[in-house]
Amino acid sequence: MQIAADVVIALVALLHVYILALEMFLWRTPRARAAFGTSPALAEDTVAMAGNQGLYNGFLAAGLAVSLVAGTDTDVGFAFALFFLLCVFVAGLYGAATVSSRRILLVQSVPAVLGIALLLLAR
Repeated sequence: MQIAADVVIALVALLHVYILALEMFLWRTPRARAAFGTSPALAEDTVAMAGNQGLYNGFLAAGLAVSLVAGTDTDVGFAFALFFLLCVFVAGLYGAATVSSRRILLVQSVPAVLGIALLLLAR
């Protein structure tokens, strides 16, 4: 169960690195606009805001990476993993509620809940 938890945690971290890249560096590109459903004009108007959001997604990825480096089978690694997976879960819930998109719920919250469940089962 520990390996499965670590794999899911790593995938959630990588997802947030990808989101960081889209929001911080690729926001005006067709790929990012398609991912987030923005027009060229909206992307231009919100580039600073998107960069800020990207930075926060980077913090989520970094926290999950720290949990893996510490070892999620240790108290410190477990605490980091649980905290940051909960943050991802809540961010997905908030995003789904405020943007009215179930996609955010599926992309962020579901993998986070899976990671939490596996992490707790491995404990």
